Amino acid sequence: MLTTLNDFAVPLTRLGLATLMGAVIGINRDLHGQPLGLRTLGLVGLGAATMALLIGTYAGDRGQPPVDAASRVVQGILTGIGFLGAGVILRSADGREVHGLTTAATIWVTAGIGVACGLGVWGVAIATSAMTLIVLVIGGPIEKLIHSRARKIPPPP
Repeated sequence: MLTTLNDFAVPLTRLGLATLMGAVIGINRDLHGQPLGLRTLGLVGLGAATMALLIGTYAGDRGQPPVDAASRVVQGILTGIGFLGAGVILRSADGREVHGLTTAATIWVTAGIGVACGLGVWGVAIATSAMTLIVLVIGGPIEKLIHSRARKIPPPP
């Protein structure tokens, strides 16, 4: 049970950073006109961190949680987030184009960041957040460059 200020510091830090990392990724998505933003991804990070944090908090002796319990919780988070992500994937009327895959992947990876924060695996959380932002920021321009150059190459005879 949480009884001292120090007992609150660790959960507050883990939950706060999960929310912040998700929110920063959400700002990027919002700036690119995507259907989710700061609030959605901040909450995804917070929710995943909450579930992961509960593994250790209620593991009995507050030591390392049993691996099988941690594994089940993480599987449940990722499955649940998969349903949320599936809700943003749309196929065009003619069936030739699919939209929302990056948004769905962003929801999924933000949940992973939240789990890492909840478990206190800071290196993974920070590295994943940084790599996610790099992919989201420079991935689009790189894809456009590749597509524009591919259009200029004449097809083989």
